[in-house]
Amino acid sequence: MAEHPHEPIIRTVDLTRRFRHVVAVDHLNLSIQPGEIFGLVGPDGAGKTTTIRLLAAIMTPTSGRAFVGGYDTVRQGEAIKRIVGYMAQRFNLYGDLTVDENLAFFADVFDVRGQEREERIQRLLEFARLTEFRKRRAEHLSGGMQKKLALACTLVHQPRILFLDEPTTGVDPVSRREFWDILTDLHLQGVTLFVSTPYMDEAERCSRVGLMYGGRLIVCDSPERIREMVPASLIELHPDNFRRAREVVASIPGVLEVQTYGDLLHIFVDDPSLRMASIRDHLEAAGVRVRSLRTTYPRMEEAFISLVRQQAGEEAAEGIALPRPGGER
Repeated sequence: MAEHPHEPIIRTVDLTRRFRHVVAVDHLNLSIQPGEIFGLVGPDGAGKTTTIRLLAAIMTPTSGRAFVGGYDTVRQGEAIKRIVGYMAQRFNLYGDLTVDENLAFFADVFDVRGQEREERIQRLLEFARLTEFRKRRAEHLSGGMQKKLALACTLVHQPRILFLDEPTTGVDPVSRREFWDILTDLHLQGVTLFVSTPYMDEAERCSRVGLMYGGRLIVCDSPERIREMVPASLIELHPDNFRRAREVVASIPGVLEVQTYGDLLHIFVDDPSLRMASIRDHLEAAGVRVRSLRTTYPRMEEAFISLVRQQAGEEAAEGIALPRPGGER
């Protein structure tokens, strides 16, 4: 049965998937409302791709249940495939076919025919800004244009729910921004978007964000509330001797956590008004010149790292391949 207007459009109940001795998704409980942009963030191996495949009815769970559009992903998988679009991480179109031919192929797959087919393809070409490239082979498109073509093919049957698995990985920042402009337009049309991303600036664009680690959902809330979960104030330090500065700062009373961010140190403290002078004094005493020192607000990546470390412990979290802040700073 399709969903009731007031019910979640995506819901999971203890959704679990095991691969031999590895638990890829561990008792996942999610509730996503129609029209949301939901972002799933986590390091490599966190379970993001497996989660999307389970929800798109491409993979069956080991235990637990999932409902998409009111349909059970195990018992009503074919019904789900008619209402969702799924875009995998890797470019999965036909490189030797033109843009037009790829769109026509997917229209055939979803049985979109006649006048409606021609109108829809034309609309998608304009929507994805590919009209002038319609006769070009897919393999000769730039990475950004390939991503937009993949999205256009995913949209040819007008799905109500889109599952996008790291859709902008490997493209330049300008193409990423253009791609998200298209996603924003879809959101305004009422399409529900479920997006996994390694980029924290993209996570900031979502209505809510789920942070995954080790197959488990650590936290699920709006970006603003996730940032507020970090129980400390943040000081940003630009020293001339990065390694020595980190050693000194980590031992100062009132310093709760130190994270690296490029050539900067982000220092979580209990009280910035008390610790600013102390940090400067300790560094000067150690012979470390301070190029800049200022208070700032935690970004999503700082919040994520802090929450993961709370979950896994400092030692276990040190080696995590963390999500990327993205091309814009």
